[in-house]
Amino acid sequence: MNRVPGDAENAHSSSVESCPSLRDVHSINPAQLMARIESYEGREKKGISDVRRTFCLFVTFDLLFITLLWIIELNVKGGIETTLEKEVLHYDYSSSYFDIFLLAVFRFKVLILAYAMCRLRHWWAIAFTTAVTSAFLLAKVIISQLFSQGAFGYVLPIISFILAWIETWFLDFKVLPQEAEEENRFLIAQDASERAALLHPGVLSDGQFYSPPESVAGS
Repeated sequence: MNRVPGDAENAHSSSVESCPSLRDVHSINPAQLMARIESYEGREKKGISDVRRTFCLFVTFDLLFITLLWIIELNVKGGIETTLEKEVLHYDYSSSYFDIFLLAVFRFKVLILAYAMCRLRHWWAIAFTTAVTSAFLLAKVIISQLFSQGAFGYVLPIISFILAWIETWFLDFKVLPQEAEEENRFLIAQDASERAALLHPGVLSDGQFYSPPESVAGS
């Protein structure tokens, strides 16, 4: 005879436990959600994200570092003016480092244009620059005579190859996933704020409650 109330009580408790989302929505603080949404929108208006800015700085470092190594190589070979004329005006694929410098300029222009100015959210641009860099450096190492010119015959191609692949890794494993995660959090917070606004329409202020003016006696 007591089984029916017990079943009813169990059914009631199971129905309460089956609605955790409602309790979660009621526990949401709309002010915190709006602050999070406004901070995300502020970052979007401000410009690129912090992780993308770091990537662009690393791309700039790539160009400056290769340029520095090339200038050092020009000095080691007997003076900047003489060696610059030999490597640029009388360019020889088998012995010149000028093309490695141009390769760094190529990576810088493409990546800054794609990921800083156009704010691309795809990996095709970095894949293109890395593929071109890798193919060119491999061909130059195999065909040219760089290894017979001292330490810079090893340093410049290896450093250029490593920096290109570090840029690829950083964009693919850091920049794009982190930006996608931040955008997903923004959408979840926006959806939660809308649901919270529907469940908590707000407390009416005192100004919204008023009494009509008292009528004149005998009117």
